[in-house]
Amino acid sequence: MSVFRILRSLRYASIHRDAPAYRGRFQTEMCLAKFRRKEIRNYASNPSPTSSQVSMWHSFVKRRKWIIPVGVGISLLAVLQWKLFSRHSHAEKDRGTPGPINGIVVKCYCCLPLRITSRLWGWLASIEVPLIFRPTFYGLYAKAFRANLEEIDLDLTTFPNLVEFFVRPLKDGVRPIAQNVDIVSPADGKVLHYGPVTSCRVEQVKGVTYSLDHFLGDPDWPRTNPSLENIEDKDCKYLRSLLKNPENHLYQLIIYLAPGDYHRFHSPTDWQIRFRRHFQGKLLSVNPLIAGWLPDLFTLNERVVYIGEWAGGFMSYAAVGATNVGSIKVYCDLALATNAKKWPKEKRYDDASLGCTNISKGQMFGEFRMGSTIVLLFEAPPDFHFSLQCGQTIKVGQPLRRINRTPDK
Repeated sequence: MSVFRILRSLRYASIHRDAPAYRGRFQTEMCLAKFRRKEIRNYASNPSPTSSQVSMWHSFVKRRKWIIPVGVGISLLAVLQWKLFSRHSHAEKDRGTPGPINGIVVKCYCCLPLRITSRLWGWLASIEVPLIFRPTFYGLYAKAFRANLEEIDLDLTTFPNLVEFFVRPLKDGVRPIAQNVDIVSPADGKVLHYGPVTSCRVEQVKGVTYSLDHFLGDPDWPRTNPSLENIEDKDCKYLRSLLKNPENHLYQLIIYLAPGDYHRFHSPTDWQIRFRRHFQGKLLSVNPLIAGWLPDLFTLNERVVYIGEWAGGFMSYAAVGATNVGSIKVYCDLALATNAKKWPKEKRYDDASLGCTNISKGQMFGEFRMGSTIVLLFEAPPDFHFSLQCGQTIKVGQPLRRINRTPDK
């Protein structure tokens, strides 16, 4: 730019060199050009971009003055929220039990576009992996999520994408079904909670509950318990309405399937399915950490509940959706379609009657297209006791506990 000014001044001077009015202007231009040349030489010998960077920053700030207060506000909220979570975690760790978070955080978490994220993840997981990279890719995934590749029945190159690897079949005999018990584990995973259900507020983990009547919905399916007319308490009446024998109790088992676990789930016992109820909900994470913070998690999420009867009485088998679960597939229910794009807002759930579908103990029942949760609710005599521990890892076919006496069918 300075060279251009010098050339322009020289041309101007050659034309008007005899005019006294322009002689002073020419001298001024030459002095300014000399000063600029000196600045250029100094910059070349000692370049320093600080001044230009500062001017650019001032220009940026001047154009976007709102960024600073908004950024400071968001940062402050993030720090305060982090302190809240940190204080909450330390307090719960000191008490030894988890606890729910406040309602504002729950609402913010529920507003996240996790259904869109899950559909996107399902699309990414269905992209075909090149044949040459499959052993390495699945090997890295198995190492990251502790999946046991020695149990797989097929070669790794036979799985075209990650979805098919999730629902990989296992070798015969690696999941033996216990024959000397009435009820067994329906899935591989971690035991989040188990035990008798004594009210309509059921523990999803220790200290955090969900609503039983919201989880199962209105009891529109056929019931056989006639001793409900004298019960006035609504919660107690709902709980007792599920039982075939009023002397029995209702029990629960919650199993969390991690991303590295075997993603097919099986029948826990010999039973008859009479009714299916599909709840269209959110797809929040069912990770044990989230389950320990978020009350009513299982009633918020999309889920498929199958109602029927087994030797002990009432049986409810629920597959709960979660973040990044592409879909839930149940082999005896071909009409089921989960993770749909649209769902009628006025419709809370969709019911379907399956007649009398007989399912055998250990029979393959369905599959998750990523890790999720199985919630088992069943009726049994008062002397039923689990042989489990919270946090324990269990496999398909392992006994839950023998029923000491066989109830009348």
